[in-house]
Amino acid sequence: MNGWALITGASAGIGYELAKVFASEGVNLVLVARNQSRLEALARELESGSGIQTTVVAEDLSKPDAAETIFARVKGTPVSILVNNAGFGNYGEFAATDLHVSTGMVQVNMTVLVRLTYLFLQPMLTARGGRILNVASTAAFQPGPTMNIYYASKAFVYSFSYALAVELEGSGVTVTALCPGMTRTEFFERAHIRENGGWPMMEARKVAELGYRGMMQGKRVVIPGVVNKVASFFAKRVPPRLTTAIVRRLHTGDGRS
Repeated sequence: MNGWALITGASAGIGYELAKVFASEGVNLVLVARNQSRLEALARELESGSGIQTTVVAEDLSKPDAAETIFARVKGTPVSILVNNAGFGNYGEFAATDLHVSTGMVQVNMTVLVRLTYLFLQPMLTARGGRILNVASTAAFQPGPTMNIYYASKAFVYSFSYALAVELEGSGVTVTALCPGMTRTEFFERAHIRENGGWPMMEARKVAELGYRGMMQGKRVVIPGVVNKVASFFAKRVPPRLTTAIVRRLHTGDGRS
């Protein structure tokens, strides 16, 4: 396939698996995350295993100018695919959580995604071709007590991506929102929540493969897994009072609404 894709949050989880999927298809990669050593190890692995070219950009996406820094670092690289995968969650009731963590989540999950999309969209429109894959979540389809900023941020990513896809019809640029459910990654450890054994979890590799395929097909939304598709269907049709009670019970065992 050739060409270049830029993936944020490429050092672990779904981003790591997306990088391997892209590499297996012969796509050159700009790998972005905070952890320089992890990125360099991944770059070596992909270059030796797939024969692609890589560029490593170690950048903290919580910094206000992160998007502009990344865009400037890859100036001259013909990035035709942007994957906004980076994001994190945090467990706890809003009033009891660290405001710095919450505002950092807004920055990483939403603000930098919007800024990167805007910056890389311009050359794509000039070239009349490109693909954008934004990683949202099935969390986008209902409010999430005890993880309310995370759920709200993913609702934003889903809504923003779908609306942008409509705006870009006929431009040669497609936008896909990938909405995985519970996936086996480092997310739970970072968010300080235990993995819930009562809900099926998908492997990150499978999520990445389905996301890649859906993006290449120009789909606006990809929800990996039958259970996640069914749950999302009902989440958008059931009253929020009920869905929030279910979410709270999943997170804490407390069904209060």
